[in-house]
Amino acid sequence: MDPGGFAIAILPVVLSPGASFTLAMNSALTSGARGVLTIMAGTALGIFTHALLVGLGITAALTAFPSLFGALKIAGTIYLLWLGCRLIRGGLTAQPLRLTAQTQPITLTQAWLANVINPKALLLYLTVVSRFAGNTAGTGAYLLLASMHIAIMVAWLTIASQLLLRSVERYPIDRLRKWVDIGGGLLLILFALSALT
Repeated sequence: MDPGGFAIAILPVVLSPGASFTLAMNSALTSGARGVLTIMAGTALGIFTHALLVGLGITAALTAFPSLFGALKIAGTIYLLWLGCRLIRGGLTAQPLRLTAQTQPITLTQAWLANVINPKALLLYLTVVSRFAGNTAGTGAYLLLASMHIAIMVAWLTIASQLLLRSVERYPIDRLRKWVDIGGGLLLILFALSALT
């Protein structure tokens, strides 16, 4: 097992904007720190789910059946499209002074699903994480690497959400939220469509 190499390899994956980043920034503006913690917890559960599935060999079995894997890709795409449209709708209808009252927060289950049914996350754990876990690695090695992944993800989302929340002091929250929601929704739609290729 190579935890140092894994930390270096996973860093660009964590830092690149993805579904969890988009959901965390939206939640920072609509629900504050509590919303970001929900996204972090859901993402962490998703990462542990992938590590467990790869460690037990279930993911390899899943990818061995192209039609089953294709169905998972379609389900993941539809779910990310739904989340993206939900964010865009929220951004377009954002009203000053009543943001949190009209906004339904992203739930722990939704954050977990956004990670678990994302085919790119599944393939990341099947290919990249497997390489660093070693050929004879057991489930424990995958869970250890997943814990490192989660620690890096939590640090990054904490920093990014705090920077966003501090910018609220300079810019009106309704305008900022509108752009974060619409931009984030468009990014989720882009991620969803790119997952099909």
